[in-house]
Amino acid sequence: MQAPADIAVIGLAVMGQNLILNMNDHGFTVVAHNRSTAKVDEFLAHEAKGTKVIGAHSIEEMVALLKRPRRVMLMVKAGNPVDEFIEQLLPHLEPGDIIIDGGNSLFDDTARRVKYVESKGLLYIGSGVSGGEEGARFGPSIMPGGSAAAWPHVKPIFQAIAAKVGGADGHQAPCCDWVGEGGAGHYVKMVHNGIEYGDMQLICEAYQLMHEGLGMTPAEMSAVFADWNRGELDSYLIEITRDILAKTDADGAPLVDKILDTAGQKGTGKWTVISSADLGIPITLMAEAVYGRCVSAMKDLRMQAAQVFGGASRTMDTERAAFIEAIRQALYASKIISYAQGYMLMAAAAEQNGWRLNYGGIALMWRGGCIIRSAFLGDIKAAFEQDPQLQNLLMAPFFEQAIKKSEAGWRQVVTTAVAKGIPVPAFSSALAFFDSLRSARLPANLLQAQRDYFGAHTYERVDQPRGQFFHTNWTGSGGRTASSTYSV
Repeated sequence: MQAPADIAVIGLAVMGQNLILNMNDHGFTVVAHNRSTAKVDEFLAHEAKGTKVIGAHSIEEMVALLKRPRRVMLMVKAGNPVDEFIEQLLPHLEPGDIIIDGGNSLFDDTARRVKYVESKGLLYIGSGVSGGEEGARFGPSIMPGGSAAAWPHVKPIFQAIAAKVGGADGHQAPCCDWVGEGGAGHYVKMVHNGIEYGDMQLICEAYQLMHEGLGMTPAEMSAVFADWNRGELDSYLIEITRDILAKTDADGAPLVDKILDTAGQKGTGKWTVISSADLGIPITLMAEAVYGRCVSAMKDLRMQAAQVFGGASRTMDTERAAFIEAIRQALYASKIISYAQGYMLMAAAAEQNGWRLNYGGIALMWRGGCIIRSAFLGDIKAAFEQDPQLQNLLMAPFFEQAIKKSEAGWRQVVTTAVAKGIPVPAFSSALAFFDSLRSARLPANLLQAQRDYFGAHTYERVDQPRGQFFHTNWTGSGGRTASSTYSV
């Protein structure tokens, strides 16, 4: 008798449960397992009641229920728990069976696990899954990578449960496709999360400018975000910000005003920044978003500093409607910079790791289901369709024109915020990056002279071919030997 189940999912937290129910909805038979077996019984008696979901109280029982090649998906905490479950699974699986990690694992860990599991004759997929609880239940964005031979066996399930977006031809495309080998899937998910950090920080800065600078109420701001969500900024994060600002507490007061201003983070944004430093790619906006959360956590110190330094009123003497439009332009332009930086990072990682990333396809995967889903991603997909070799999003005609149209408002917002002492680190860093990128000459010539002066690190000359290095004896007492050439 053939085993009945198509796939097993280990880990019955909300994401795991919702993915199982999503798979069940699409006609797949799923085995549910959890380290705490009581959770299996609770799930079957409540959330999965009336479904075809099968419970398993042990690894042996779970494996016995699976069709070959066996597909086992881990929805557990990243780190050691993933390695522990791999070791528990290996004795019970056979060559060709597939282990899938659907958590937020570090891409380096995934690359290591792919090699290890393949050395045992099995296949391994590390897949980013984005969309939160609702996305997992009704259609997430899924970004699989790892053992390429495993993809045909997982593709029917993943593409069935993924979010769908319609194209110009009316065809519904799944927000899921193969990303690449090794840790490519989790790398793309990591960059997604870094962009998510940036988008959220930008929205929060827009909120702060309206709240403190223009003295707007949450209800008034909710109406602004509702209006923005009907235009270029149409996105999930703008949509939920609209709803958050409209929400009132039991006493009728805006709930957002009662939430403590200290933000948490789980580490994926930090990983993105660390990777960017390793690759030499300036994702300045995402870095400011990560550090913005760190500063927010310093609540006690901020309260003390506010008492010491105080300051004048942050209220802006400006025409409200015009400045709101300037904020919208600043938000849109900064968002373009954030995605341009994210795509720069993915391109550098692809070159280093030998991945062949489909950049337009990645935009499609993010177009629906995930936290950063937005109409904007359709413009990114179109840009790469028009020019598959596009070096930078800012060089695409669509985004070039968008930046030019938004630049005046963007500069007005940043200068006004600085003058009034309202912190806008993401808006500011995005503008600084843009100005640096469009500068044909930067002051790094002086910086290289300084490095050569104190460390004999050498420099190149504008009147000599690239790749020739020179050292100057700046003081007359130094030697003629250079320490090393610098890396570009």
